[in-house]
Amino acid sequence: MTASPPRDWDAATYHRVADPQEEWAREVIDRLELKGDETVLDAGCGSGRVTRLLVERLPRGRVIGVDASPSMIAKARESLGDQVELIVSDLLELEPPEPVDAVFSSATFHWILDHRRLFERLHAALRAGGRVEAQCGGIGNVEEFLNSIESVNGDERFAPYLRGISSVWNFASPGDTEMRLLNTGFDRVRCWLEDRPVQPRDPRGYLEAVCLGPHLDRLPEGLRAAYMDAALEVIPRPLALDYVRLNISASRP
Repeated sequence: MTASPPRDWDAATYHRVADPQEEWAREVIDRLELKGDETVLDAGCGSGRVTRLLVERLPRGRVIGVDASPSMIAKARESLGDQVELIVSDLLELEPPEPVDAVFSSATFHWILDHRRLFERLHAALRAGGRVEAQCGGIGNVEEFLNSIESVNGDERFAPYLRGISSVWNFASPGDTEMRLLNTGFDRVRCWLEDRPVQPRDPRGYLEAVCLGPHLDRLPEGLRAAYMDAALEVIPRPLALDYVRLNISASRP
């Protein structure tokens, strides 16, 4: 599978609209069962909204936030200050300054095509006995929404720029993910799916910052507003996104 280069994000808009991502992340953090003195790596820390929740759970610990988007790291630094060590890095090149007790990740892994390489880097980042608790888009994620905008992607105004757009995500299955984790050397592996439908409060802002960001990145600036207008015309109202979340739990022996 060919690696997709990391993209930068509209961090300010994402920070404003990412209520669903924060809600999902709280449940994943609960699975870590933190004592408060651990070192935890937030893999794909984004704008820092969720990273702040980790800081609150680790009064005697340490949080390292990693994201490939410079804009996201800048926004996280603005909101978190020196409470967190923040690193701009592709997770496929992850090399934390020291082994960590746990890796947390929410709403990130589906943006990375090479899960084999990803899990190798996470395994290397963990100390013996460390664990991964993560959640990302799984097989079937926002499938109805993506199908609904196919006609817009095929519009002659946009089609030349959007060929192959479906390859920017990796919505993996639990079975494939468990196999990759076990082959990497993880144990106590458990992966499962959850349906988590969302109705964004700001449909246009949410789609621009999250779901359709990769599409807009490929388009000339002069076509982006027209693309959003066309997409909003074909999407059923109210906007309902059929999210399917892939939960990942694993440990390093």
